[in-house]
Amino acid sequence: MPRTKSQNGKGRQPSPTEAILESISDGVFTVDSEWRILSFNRAAEEITGVDRAEAIGQHCSDVFRSSMCGEDCPLKTTVRTGKPRIGVSGFIVTAEGRRIPISISTAVMRGLDGSTIGGAETFRDLSEVETLRRELGEHLRVGDLVSRSPSMRWILDVLPTLAASPSTVLILGASGTGKERVARTLHGMSSRSKGPFVALNCGALPDQLLESELFGYKAGAFTGANRDKPGRFALAKGGTLFLDELGELSAALQVKLLRVLQERTYEPLGSTRTEQADVRIIAATNRNLAERVAQGAFREDLYYRVNVVRIELPPLRQRKEDIPLLLDQFVERFNHLQGRKVPGLRPEALSLLMAHDWPGNIRELENAIERAFILCGDGFIGVEHLPEELRAHRASENSTDMASAHEALDRQGILKALEAHRGNRSAAATALGIHKTTLFRRMKKLNIPLPPEDGRSRRGKE
Repeated sequence: MPRTKSQNGKGRQPSPTEAILESISDGVFTVDSEWRILSFNRAAEEITGVDRAEAIGQHCSDVFRSSMCGEDCPLKTTVRTGKPRIGVSGFIVTAEGRRIPISISTAVMRGLDGSTIGGAETFRDLSEVETLRRELGEHLRVGDLVSRSPSMRWILDVLPTLAASPSTVLILGASGTGKERVARTLHGMSSRSKGPFVALNCGALPDQLLESELFGYKAGAFTGANRDKPGRFALAKGGTLFLDELGELSAALQVKLLRVLQERTYEPLGSTRTEQADVRIIAATNRNLAERVAQGAFREDLYYRVNVVRIELPPLRQRKEDIPLLLDQFVERFNHLQGRKVPGLRPEALSLLMAHDWPGNIRELENAIERAFILCGDGFIGVEHLPEELRAHRASENSTDMASAHEALDRQGILKALEAHRGNRSAAATALGIHKTTLFRRMKKLNIPLPPEDGRSRRGKE
């Protein structure tokens, strides 16, 4: 375990609470009622460039030189009102004179008797987020698709070549990764771009309805078929047919689709006339078709027919550098659709979105921004406008950090009181303004060992 320096400079083994504070990536510091710094963790040293030995004892405004210092200081507001502040954005000036964007959260520090004795603050360096913003121009754009991710570069590089080919393309990827958007981009760059783009979700309909949706039907083909209805193959004539969730097709429909891909013809239900399938097929699935083939759930010959060229889209958690680009697109789109003028996201909101793993991928991210548009008016999108589950995760992180800071200060106060009174627990409790039993309970919770001797017995021997 790493060692830390005590006030007299000698090395000592850190307590569990101190070890926690030293291990977290956010800066944490505490102040007393006079705004003098009481504790200053490793991350705070790294972010500010100020050694804790220099910071402790100074006024916090002298150390941080922040845009938030003064009457609008969030920590002062928290101490005055008793209400924590979460995800407030601003900047500090480091010891080297660099201006660093930060996001801070604050909490009241209370003594063992419940009285307010100071405040605690965690702060997060947002420099990487700002760097991403500045580098937004350094990206690759193909049609409506933009990316800075190495995992997407090959895909965007090869799209123009694939668009020029008539071959069937299979797009693989988890739900919400943008498979239909890639298909639309391929269509828009192809020689069929002036023809229609028609999409069908193969997993959304039962077999009988899906067959009629694909191939159409003639009047009288079944009860209720009062007139001819063209299918998706007919509607997509001269253009592109996008078959999403291909892995959900039944065995019977797999046979019929295979025939269309092989012979480029089909027959509407109830018809004796063969129609030409003048379409380009782009298929997509979130299933592993190779595994489905091995399990006997998907025809091997159909698999090879659709798997002429394959594109595998990575999940959003593997291409987080694309989140700022996607957010700009969503903000621009919703501004256009809703006639709004939302300028963008605040740094702390972007930081929160960058930290999320996005199990729902791009679709989940877009839904989060659409929700934020409902709440933010025409101002910037802040943390408070984002979905509750995202904010709850951040609040949980901050509350854990604050709890650690509270315990560290309690531990520090108890140890100093015991040291000042030479291990006399009754005198230490009196100095702290609490009952001796409360002191014992707090010592047990904080894993503070009882002194080997009580100060009273030592005084009796002197």
